[in-house]
Amino acid sequence: MLRRNFIKKILLFSLAFLSLKTKIMANSLFKPFNIEDGIFLNNYVTHKSSFKDFWKWRKESNKPQPISFPVVKNNPSYLKSNKSEKTITWVGHSTFLIQIDGINILTDPHFSKRASPLSFMGPSRTTPPGLNIDDLPFIDLVLISHNHYDHLDAKTIKLLLKKQNINQPIFFVPLKLKETISKLGASNVIEQEWWQMSKYKNLEIHSVPVQHWSKRTFNDTNKTLWCGWVVMTNNFKYFFVGDTGYSKDFQDIQKKFGGFDLSTIPIGAYAPRWFMKDSHCNVEEAIQIHRDVNSKISIAMHWGTFQLTDEPMDEPIKLLKQLSKKLKLKKDEFSYMTHGQTRKF
Repeated sequence: MLRRNFIKKILLFSLAFLSLKTKIMANSLFKPFNIEDGIFLNNYVTHKSSFKDFWKWRKESNKPQPISFPVVKNNPSYLKSNKSEKTITWVGHSTFLIQIDGINILTDPHFSKRASPLSFMGPSRTTPPGLNIDDLPFIDLVLISHNHYDHLDAKTIKLLLKKQNINQPIFFVPLKLKETISKLGASNVIEQEWWQMSKYKNLEIHSVPVQHWSKRTFNDTNKTLWCGWVVMTNNFKYFFVGDTGYSKDFQDIQKKFGGFDLSTIPIGAYAPRWFMKDSHCNVEEAIQIHRDVNSKISIAMHWGTFQLTDEPMDEPIKLLKQLSKKLKLKKDEFSYMTHGQTRKF
């Protein structure tokens, strides 16, 4: 009898320990953020690029000739009147117009000439925006992934606010970025940690961890968070990856959401690898992200608009074609769009 009670206590203790261990693992998997001395950190990498590394890259860099890409004429009247069909339109770089159930969403809106705080220097747009800002439909939501100048463009945000005047869109931004957006005139800003969710009509807006960093001024490195965004309805899941290096974060995201109907994944700004690997995925890694998150359809972004790094501007889409064939992806499983092109889903 005593032995039986002892064994029972051991079993109960073991079950309690396993339950506690599971809870600890779950909590570590879905942490809202990592912060140390006011500086945000990634989940799976501790490497921090130094100014010495940056200067070494700049001295050794031999950027290829910038390339302009075709722009297709779209149908602004259709986009403005569309209330039922799901569509995606590529403006350029990481800027997409997404239409889901009559709701219009802009990702990392950038319509300006330069990705820079200065009007006379910095990376210049080689291909014009695929859609003029005046031709946009009414924008309900804006998703901002982080504060780098090729993703958060002050001039574009001011123009968008002026265009919609008192009917401002809702801006979804990572933690600590609300102040920056508010200073540009936005009055409706929702700030989210990793794994946080907000609701808008029939949509769920989730912020998720990706591997990157933030910087907008000389002394604010990693003082604001960065993220990807998941937009969900009852029958559709969209993943806007934002800007990222490859990490186990994407396996975590798949565990949380199961899979996606559509993802937009960066494929450019990856060379040289010794400097860019932690913060920008290359094409092969982008395909691995596509597989990790179990995406039915993925579309390439973060290429063909600005000459940011050392690879030729057309290299990412050439590699995407080659690797898709080599890795036996289905036709159009992971493809790219022309600037200005609209696709229906």
